[in-house]
Amino acid sequence: MIVLGIETSCDETGIALFDTERGLLGHTLYSQIEMHSEYGGVVPELASRDHIRRVLPLIQQTLFAAKCELPEIDAIAYTQGPGLAGALLVGASIGAALSFALKIPALGVHHLEGHLLSPLLSTPAPGFPFIALLVSGGHTQLMRVDAAGQYKLLGETVDDAAGEAFDKTAKLLGLGYPGGAALSKLAQLGQPGRFKLPRPMLNSGDLNFSFSGLKTAVLTLINKHEITPQTCADIALAFQDAVVEVLTEKSLAALSQTGFTQLVVAGGVGANDQLRQNLSNKAALRGATVFYPELEFCTDNGAMIAFAGAMRLQTMHKEDWQPASSFTVKARWNLEMLGGSDN
Repeated sequence: MIVLGIETSCDETGIALFDTERGLLGHTLYSQIEMHSEYGGVVPELASRDHIRRVLPLIQQTLFAAKCELPEIDAIAYTQGPGLAGALLVGASIGAALSFALKIPALGVHHLEGHLLSPLLSTPAPGFPFIALLVSGGHTQLMRVDAAGQYKLLGETVDDAAGEAFDKTAKLLGLGYPGGAALSKLAQLGQPGRFKLPRPMLNSGDLNFSFSGLKTAVLTLINKHEITPQTCADIALAFQDAVVEVLTEKSLAALSQTGFTQLVVAGGVGANDQLRQNLSNKAALRGATVFYPELEFCTDNGAMIAFAGAMRLQTMHKEDWQPASSFTVKARWNLEMLGGSDN
């Protein structure tokens, strides 16, 4: 079964073809970062308009690279939510239109489910069940994953997501938008131990997170010290140390509470080298293994949507595989309530 995946939830247009027998056939991605950086953040209307310009050419490009023709596609998976409503509508409408024209099924995929399952595209891949740490610009959650479509929320951020905190802190340090990767690079030049920032909710007794206070703590440091390049690097390192420690300890606590020995890390912050090293080392000491997606699949992409769609379709009865007659999008969507297609 060949599934065409379409991702348009925010500021990246991703297209991919996944074959349940041969694996990933090809994928393309267009990022809008350069356009939005002029405004210091994502402008929803501009994002939607750019998706309209990019989706069809990227579909054609992906088909050509994979040496695949439209009639060979067996199903379409598109991001149904959560995300920016206007951006989601672009992918959903094109996915539904292609489904109707080709007379093949279309499935709306939960964006976070795509991230959560993306490490299964890599080798070695985890088996069910496992704990998943979803850590990105918009979400920081710990999930128990028993099977595809069976998720239980164990803990989440009560304010800023980790990626959001990275970007806000980077902005305070004058690194621009998006600043997460730039802050991590700057942290490599930092002097260990010069500054110590709080570890929010580290000893809260639950698996929830809080990162908004770190931004305030960083602002306090900036106001107290002469801001030189070295000071900025030292603050960046202190901030990253705090976030990584909290994410690591909460993830290990989730493994301990459930008795699981597999942890999956997904989302943009999952590309952070310090987080990967810290998590892998500490998990290994407890006899656990950590799985990560390939770096190219940490950010939003079509491959994770095509793969998640293929897995969902394989759990459905063939009689439920119907061409789209309508479509909806969900700007907000609780992953725990995921129960099937809602097209």
